[in-house]
Amino acid sequence: MKIRTKLTLQFASIFAFILILFSLVVYFFTSLYRQDDFFQGIEERAQAVARHVLEADEVDAATRQENEIRYYHELPHEGVRVFRSNGDLVFSNGKGNLGVNSAVLRQLEEKRYVQYARGVRQVVGIRYPDNQGDFLVFASSVDAYTLTKLQHLKVILIVGFFGSLVVVVLAGWGFAKQAMRPITKIVNEVEKISATDLDMRLSGSGGKDEVSHLAQTFNKMLDRLELAFEMQSTFVSNASHELRTPLTAIIGELEVALMKPREPEEYQRVLQSTLEDARLLAELSNGLLQIAQASIDSSKIKLANLRFDELVWTAREQALKRQPSARINIDFENFPEDEDRLVVKGNEALLLVAVVNVLENAIKFSPDGQSVSGAILVKKQEVVLKVKDQGLGIAEEDLKHVFVPFFRAENVRNITGHGIGLPLAERILKIHHGTISVHSKINQGTEVLISLPQAYLYIPRRQP
Repeated sequence: MKIRTKLTLQFASIFAFILILFSLVVYFFTSLYRQDDFFQGIEERAQAVARHVLEADEVDAATRQENEIRYYHELPHEGVRVFRSNGDLVFSNGKGNLGVNSAVLRQLEEKRYVQYARGVRQVVGIRYPDNQGDFLVFASSVDAYTLTKLQHLKVILIVGFFGSLVVVVLAGWGFAKQAMRPITKIVNEVEKISATDLDMRLSGSGGKDEVSHLAQTFNKMLDRLELAFEMQSTFVSNASHELRTPLTAIIGELEVALMKPREPEEYQRVLQSTLEDARLLAELSNGLLQIAQASIDSSKIKLANLRFDELVWTAREQALKRQPSARINIDFENFPEDEDRLVVKGNEALLLVAVVNVLENAIKFSPDGQSVSGAILVKKQEVVLKVKDQGLGIAEEDLKHVFVPFFRAENVRNITGHGIGLPLAERILKIHHGTISVHSKINQGTEVLISLPQAYLYIPRRQP
């Protein structure tokens, strides 16, 4: 069922329930008040009958004439009965069964007043004292006129209900259409967006209502998708280039070597060159494998408490083994008094890979003779490693791609590398709920910040 239809039915159902409840209340209280008013009128009629019948020998001629006039103002379908207290019928006028029996007479004798209904006929009984004793007077009538009006009211309420329901359904359908129009517009715009049109954005995201919030959410999702597609395209392009280069070199070297017989020294040179290119391919394959391993479910990785400063020192030693001529200065001076604040929870092997890659990147892009500086900072709930080089820097438009595998900025393509280090470090840190950020300016160097949450919650000590 469409939302528009559902909204219309819900709106009509709620209105129908309210209207039915309102109609029932109106009809019930109108009927109740009509009955009470008519009982009061019948009681007055019983009093008039009693005065005319029982007081005729006790009052003067003028009063007797006035009582007689009131007596002859009969009600529709009137029936009156006058009994002695012993149950003997004294006076009767009018047709109709009043339902008077010994039980009703006893009840009237005890309570002095009774009222009840027999079908549409309403009956009132009063105990009337007289000089000849107490008499039991019953008067009854049928409120034909008001009952007809009540029947008309019922018809009016029923017709009004169905008429109003039709109006409400039509109005609800129009209201639902108007309410769903922004969402329908969003659906139509989303249907036009394809993989080649990810630069398109939904309109109507400038408001503050829920639909605008939905459009904003879609636009943010499209931003992420566009970036992901762009990163994927960049990854495929750069990976193809990086893999094709050594393969092309290997094929070229071998084809040239096979064109004619060569001296042993020449074959040795070709094999040495091919070996270097094969090692380059192996490094690329290892990098891809490490990225895949860093993308697995973090719940399957064994974690342990590690001293972050010791981890950084071990990573420095490994980086220096690979680059003996490099200089890496790590600032270990500003340590907290509580050494537990240096403890992080993670997988030592993976974190070593991340830190070593960052240090090697800094070494690679620093001019010869320039040292790489690092510092460990302890913040409120995290430990930070800041690594800074004195290299060429990264252009601002290239910074958003530094975590794309195989991406390399234009100004460093002449430097040996594969563009795997930072993407691999980012994925490893995500597994450990950490972050990595890069800040750089052309010809001023690059600064990389690695942040990891502390293993123990830090609670500041109160000053005495």
